Amino acid sequence: MEQLYSYLPRELVTFLLVTLFSLLIGLSQRRISLKREGETTLFGTDRTFTFIGILGYLLYMLDPQDLHLFMGGGVVLGGLLGLNYYVKQTRYHVFGITTILIALITYCMAPIVATQPSWFYVMVVVVVLLLTEMKHSFTELAQRMKNDEMVTLAKFLAISGIILPILPDTTLIPGIDLTPYTIWLATVVVSGISYLSYLLKRYVFRESGILMSGIIGGLYSSTATISVLARKSRSATSDQEVTEYAAAMLMAVSMMFLRFFILIFIFSRAVFTTVYSYLLIMAVVAAAVGWYIHTRGKQEGEVSDTSGEEDDSSNPLEFKVALIFAILFVIFTVLTHYTLLYAGTSGLNVLSFISGLSDITPFVLNLLQNTSHVAVLVIAACSMQAIISNIFVNMGYALFFAGRKSRLRPWIIGGFCSVIFCNFVLLLVFYI
Repeated sequence: MEQLYSYLPRELVTFLLVTLFSLLIGLSQRRISLKREGETTLFGTDRTFTFIGILGYLLYMLDPQDLHLFMGGGVVLGGLLGLNYYVKQTRYHVFGITTILIALITYCMAPIVATQPSWFYVMVVVVVLLLTEMKHSFTELAQRMKNDEMVTLAKFLAISGIILPILPDTTLIPGIDLTPYTIWLATVVVSGISYLSYLLKRYVFRESGILMSGIIGGLYSSTATISVLARKSRSATSDQEVTEYAAAMLMAVSMMFLRFFILIFIFSRAVFTTVYSYLLIMAVVAAAVGWYIHTRGKQEGEVSDTSGEEDDSSNPLEFKVALIFAILFVIFTVLTHYTLLYAGTSGLNVLSFISGLSDITPFVLNLLQNTSHVAVLVIAACSMQAIISNIFVNMGYALFFAGRKSRLRPWIIGGFCSVIFCNFVLLLVFYI
């Protein structure tokens, strides 16, 4: 918008923008206030907000240096709004002050538009309009919140904004690149992704079906998601529902590839440029296999409604979860160091397959933070091998929790083996 100043007088552009923004805010606020309070308690209409914005512009332009007129006008406006609030409170028993605050923000639009860049004052208007329109959404969100939801958010802010900055970046064990800061940084990044998936599952896709549960859960933990889906599949009442559970498991595997895509991008751009194509291809392959199974079930009949399933989303920021991750990170760091020291890269390749028996995220993140000691190609290969091993383990979990007589077993074996086969083919291409 700054380019308009080259063609039109600056004062004219500022006046038009202030008038337009004030009118938009007034229209939005009037509609919401009429629904909530009614005509009798309003201190004005949408034109009132427009005139408030124009008044602020005129008083600001008449004394732009000392702002005496602008501040005086703000005092008078605040007094009138306070009087209006007193009448509403005593006569109509209406206690909200949102309209008053929005009117004061509208009065401040003139100096904001005149002194700040366009992205800033547009952002202010957008935020005001969104917050005005989303009152009902916020009410529903507050009603759906667990009692300890704010405690969960406080935990994440504490581990990322308080604990992480104060940790020392000094080596704990001589000869091993391991510091309290690197340990907790890995914990914070993984916890952040897990917390995001938790919020999506609980508040955005709360009433989602089986397939969406696999997609969102895979972003948090594919192993945990697959285990839960396999246990739930025992209560499946139709072949169509069975295929839906199998498809959701493959979608969780697809999201695991995307999760490592994000983590590798954050921690090592060198490894990312080497392995990103593999991760994207495998994410597409796993999603395609899952979608194929899903469509097969749709062809045979409609899947029963599962929106009423119990909510299995758990708090990903429990202290014990973070502690277990940190311990695994330290263990794999030490194992990687001594494996390279005594067995070289061949031993590291073996360790990458063994790591798949547990959570492979600590192992992969440990490799990504040791790119100065290990070749990029070796890190990329070991990451791919660890993922393959983990998919084998996830298939074992799925078969075990589904049960020996489960109708899900052929779909699990066929779907997971297809993904594993494509993994091995890409791994061979990578080595060649």
